[in-house]
Amino acid sequence: MARLRSLEPGTQAVRVHPTEVDCFYQALTDQSGQKYLHLTTFGSDERQSTPKSSQSLQLDEAAARQLIQIMRDTFGL
Repeated sequence: MARLRSLEPGTQAVRVHPTEVDCFYQALTDQSGQKYLHLTTFGSDERQSTPKSSQSLQLDEAAARQLIQIMRDTFGL
């Protein structure tokens, strides 16, 4: 639960996750006028407890632009 400061290629051995979750988004503005995109995921349908926030990330404009480029490169958009 933090603001992203960088996006770098990873080297971990990762796989596709077996479950899906929902993600809510909100636009935020801090006291100085800086805008952020806030993303919150909620536990999967198999979670034992009631739905609650699982992870959250906040992106400023620079991180959002970098993520857009990564998605374009990844998916050929």
